[in-house]
Amino acid sequence: MTAFVRPLILVRGFGGPDVGGVRRNAYQGFNEGTVYPGRRGENFIYEGFVLRALKYLEHPYRDATNVVGYYARPQPVPPGEWDWDDDLLSGNVVLDPGMAERVLRDGVGGTLWIYRYYDLEPRTIEGYGAGLVRLIEIIRRAAAVRNGTDGEPFPGVDIVAHSMGGLVVRDALRQMRAAPAGEPGARELVHRIVTLGTPHRGIAFQVLPRGLVELLPGIGAAADELAAFDPDSTEFRRWDGWFPVRRVLTVVGTDYRGFGVAVASLANRIVSLTDGGGLVYNRSDGLVKQASAQLPGAPRTFVHKCHGGPDSLITSREAFEIAMRFFHGTHHVRLCLEEAEVLRGKDFFGRSEFYFGVSVKPRGVDFDLFHQSPEAENCYGPFHAKELTDGPPPLEGELHQPLSAEGDRTTGWAGPGRLIWEGWVDRTVRPATSDRASGLVFRLDVYLGERDSFGVGFSDNVVFRKQYYLQLLAEDGGGPALYLHTGEEHLADTGEELAAATRDRASGVTRAVGPVQEGEWRVPVRGTGFEATLAVTFTEELDPVKD
Repeated sequence: MTAFVRPLILVRGFGGPDVGGVRRNAYQGFNEGTVYPGRRGENFIYEGFVLRALKYLEHPYRDATNVVGYYARPQPVPPGEWDWDDDLLSGNVVLDPGMAERVLRDGVGGTLWIYRYYDLEPRTIEGYGAGLVRLIEIIRRAAAVRNGTDGEPFPGVDIVAHSMGGLVVRDALRQMRAAPAGEPGARELVHRIVTLGTPHRGIAFQVLPRGLVELLPGIGAAADELAAFDPDSTEFRRWDGWFPVRRVLTVVGTDYRGFGVAVASLANRIVSLTDGGGLVYNRSDGLVKQASAQLPGAPRTFVHKCHGGPDSLITSREAFEIAMRFFHGTHHVRLCLEEAEVLRGKDFFGRSEFYFGVSVKPRGVDFDLFHQSPEAENCYGPFHAKELTDGPPPLEGELHQPLSAEGDRTTGWAGPGRLIWEGWVDRTVRPATSDRASGLVFRLDVYLGERDSFGVGFSDNVVFRKQYYLQLLAEDGGGPALYLHTGEEHLADTGEELAAATRDRASGVTRAVGPVQEGEWRVPVRGTGFEATLAVTFTEELDPVKD
């Protein structure tokens, strides 16, 4: 029997001063994908979020967007006899009874909904939030009156929100938090949330909306939305009071060069002058700073995509794959730096800074679950100690500051224990390629770079760069075992072949040290210029709703 797939709601971002074109866009941009010339199979065409979800084999969805209508003025109950309560059929966000009977005859499990908030008026974040609360309530009550049965379980909806859509979701959570006694609140109505480039802490170069209203014709209608981008605001601190931030995954874009609005990219670079980075750093997706797209205490991941347009956070496969693993993942993975030592560099005539980064890629597909690189300007550091024990303060504390506060020291470790990355993986997903390797397989790209901050020496030395392959296998008669490979050719089809290969150290295959404790291993990283030990844990997701 197929597991219940929670309803999925997609929420778009800011539509600009004139939203006439937005209202005519049926799927609000979530139907746009990307073509990657020169690649094959699944790596050639990404069809867009909606179509990809409808074709998803492991956790299939079906489109329910037409089941609900959004109107600028309240609508009356349509004539006829319906099996739905009148309050669901009237108002600004209403259920269409005819479409509901056609689309929801098998229940709400696995349904996909586009939240068309720009069809509503007036244009306010609070009004958009109220509309989202209404949509979730309609879905919940539709589950309770499933035709021919006594209803179906409703373990909450999943939500993917791009850009300002994440601020709309935040306001909806605030309103759900105030639910009457006995009624379900945000924790029960929502399972998990993924935000794509949402300016949780504002936009760094945001001009006061009042000034924009005076200078730009037509911008007045968007004044309330622009006010939500205020970099002085600390409203983002209230997330955890309304909804557990551990159930919010923030996807942070890093490719500011790919963003078509050059003025925004330049403005982010100029703002960096007050953050100690000078004009050297941009650290944004072209519009939203990396430091703004994160929430204190929430898991995050980096993808090397820009804010909007072709091959962006919303139109690339990365967003879909990362979101699906977060919603349906069977295992939670954590990667930490346990020990480290830099063995070369540290020029005596300059002032060396070290930067450490890792990229994580699953097998069979051409995208990263997590990306760090000098080009992305998001590596951990700067460090001056050869053990990488100094550097910026803990990330969560820095993220509690308003974005407008002086300095940007948000390149510290992602969590305690020098946390590098945490993510979710789904063992039920198999690559659509001929792949002999069994188990969960990841490629780690480990990088250590050096920069001379005095400008005397080179500013882009590569101290260390190497690829490793981790393969998690369930062994007969025991628990899982983790194997470390230095070449893809060493991935084996069975545990027996792999075990035999480990006896030959020259083969490039070694069994990772451990487990230190159940589900935890130490992984040695060795090479010219750098030595380290990584700690990796795989934890089975038994009941994600309670996390």
